[in-house]
Amino acid sequence: MQKVTGIGGVFFRAKAPQALSEWYERNLGVDITARTWVQQSGQTVFAPFSVDSDYFGRPEQQWILCFRVDDLEAMVAQLEGNGIAVIRKEDWDSEVGIFARIHDPEGNPIELWQPSAQSAVLGG
Repeated sequence: MQKVTGIGGVFFRAKAPQALSEWYERNLGVDITARTWVQQSGQTVFAPFSVDSDYFGRPEQQWILCFRVDDLEAMVAQLEGNGIAVIRKEDWDSEVGIFARIHDPEGNPIELWQPSAQSAVLGG
């Protein structure tokens, strides 16, 4: 059986696409200049949730971007230094890593995940 080899893109609607792209580049380092972003290899979680899950925040929210980071504390400090509110909840942290959440200027939730060493051993 043929299998996909990874995520090839994330496409979503935005009220101000150029401004939003620049925000992602400025605050999270997603290089959008060539319209492609070469990322580090690593784990990707693919997980559909129940339609009534409150994990996504607003009931109409259909997706969340989850970015891997090497140093969550440094990323949080950087974001807070840029005036971005960061949400941390102890119950989000687990054997697979530590987490934080922010929202982009259009209100879309973004999860930041620093995988644990144990997470790599568990295979994700």
